[in-house]
Amino acid sequence: MNPQSSDRFVSDVYAQHGGRDPDDDALRLECGVFGVFGTPDASAITALGLHALQHRGQEACGIAAFDGQRFHTERHMGHVGEAFGGNDLVDRLPGTAAIGHTRYSTAGGSFIRNVQPLFADLQAGGVALAHNGNLTNFLHLRERLVSDGAIFQSTSDSEVILHLLARSRKAKFVDRFIDAIQQLEGGYALVALTHKKLIGVRDPLGIRPLVLGDLNGKAVLASETAALDMIGAKFVRDIENGEMVVISEKGIQSLRPFPAQKARPCVFEYVYFARPDSVVDGRSVYEVRKRMGRRLAQDSAVEADVVVPVPDSGVPAALGYAQESGIPYELGIIRSHFVGRTFIQPTQGVRELGVRMKHSPNRAVLEGKRVVLIDDSIVRGTTSLKIVRMVREAGAKEVHLRSASPPILWPDFYGIDMPSRDQLMAATKTMEEMVKLLEVDSLGFLSIDGLYWALEAGARDPLNPQFTDHYFTGEYPTRLLDREIAEGRANTSERQLSFLVSA
Repeated sequence: MNPQSSDRFVSDVYAQHGGRDPDDDALRLECGVFGVFGTPDASAITALGLHALQHRGQEACGIAAFDGQRFHTERHMGHVGEAFGGNDLVDRLPGTAAIGHTRYSTAGGSFIRNVQPLFADLQAGGVALAHNGNLTNFLHLRERLVSDGAIFQSTSDSEVILHLLARSRKAKFVDRFIDAIQQLEGGYALVALTHKKLIGVRDPLGIRPLVLGDLNGKAVLASETAALDMIGAKFVRDIENGEMVVISEKGIQSLRPFPAQKARPCVFEYVYFARPDSVVDGRSVYEVRKRMGRRLAQDSAVEADVVVPVPDSGVPAALGYAQESGIPYELGIIRSHFVGRTFIQPTQGVRELGVRMKHSPNRAVLEGKRVVLIDDSIVRGTTSLKIVRMVREAGAKEVHLRSASPPILWPDFYGIDMPSRDQLMAATKTMEEMVKLLEVDSLGFLSIDGLYWALEAGARDPLNPQFTDHYFTGEYPTRLLDREIAEGRANTSERQLSFLVSA
């Protein structure tokens, strides 16, 4: 099986997105997680926290709360405000401890049974679980569990963790939890709620983020600091890579269930996923993105009249580019915030116009101008082409497209919904071909060295990179067991087919 077809095969295994617009080129992150312990109206606080994490998953959401005697759970398709905006939320989900989840499916499909938090009654008591990221040995674990008699209710990789918890022979729940997570591979951040504890775990490399906050003396866990700001909590610290925190009435206990490793957080949190007002692993996302734009202006300068961002994620980089280059910054594209992500245009002709539902040209800024168009990244190029054409139709004399990230060359298996390699524009086209296909006057990308400069991380160490950056380099930070198994099966099938044909 050739590398491109194997990438596509495994991507199909990991992502079953039914209903997504085939021309939608935006990257998606799987989830956001939130948890609070020991505070009144925990479900209402959790709903507010999930509002701040809505950008991490807009497909579904859920909350699980514990009132001292019973667990209460609700899971819904759609946005947080629609699901948990009622005045009766605390009556529906009473309790002083709760966890929540926003979801965009990268493993499993778009079904209510896959919406989290997942809940199970175990021998040690009830447990609710919410998970951000992807397990790269999910299929391997699932097959092993099914062969041992496990019955799965969903196609989410998160359910594997509940089964591992249930089958652990350890006496104490914390030890059971450690036993379970030590069998996981990939990038993940977990929050779990029992009748006595709130637990948070970050994967051994810290690929997916998780932070600890303080709300009036009570502990909070969240994917991003923006969720702490939303509820008025103080940022305490990042949960460290490979750390497990156990929060109870006795306080906060920090455990280290994994062998020590150097952290390698996901660099795409800075490029695209995290909110610009969040601080990820000690770095302001907004300032990092501005520095990306500054470096882009240094390395990919062009004579122009105006710098225009592709809103909203291109805005900080465009500001940095404009400040560094001295070219005026203008809002040449206006974004509508009232368009649902799941709107699917029925015909190709209408889809060609669909970009205008989200982005409208500001003709007064664009007409007759040489435009530097700044976007956060270029994936397949389908959306970029539509925006370039829209800018030209608004009268732009020249369009110079700049990407505030390096070329995306490899797919992701740690929680980012990314096309297979043969669908990534930069992986399949030369610079000259991309310029022609995107109908631009010039094209430029931030270099990998420029990205590390923007992160103030020093030069990239090729033998021990400081970040998870495989989408640019092809250097995956962990083994990809499911992918290896899938490739092995595909190669076996090809050999069998070849034998039958020759026979």
